[in-house]
Amino acid sequence: MQLSEDELARAAEDAHAVIEQAKVASVYVFGGGINEDVKSVPVSAAGEVTSGTYSGTNMTCRFAVLELPTRRDAKEWARKIAVACRCSQELREFMHDPAT
Repeated sequence: MQLSEDELARAAEDAHAVIEQAKVASVYVFGGGINEDVKSVPVSAAGEVTSGTYSGTNMTCRFAVLELPTRRDAKEWARKIAVACRCSQELREFMHDPAT
């Protein structure tokens, strides 16, 4: 994403507007991003707590979780978000916990 400060501000406004649309449509679940001001805390599979980050970790993105009835609907919301943000998006599907 290479936007001027003005373009970035407009993209943020447009992205927030799409999220508001999702809330009004009752499909918004939650969203967020990584607070880069707080250091990560890696915890190994053996339970060892260390400092730093795991190599290859890149979590500087933001995300939104929507609950939608069809894959087609999901693609349409992803399209709206991509246009508003002026950047490519990656659409993923959550697996539900089979125990619930």
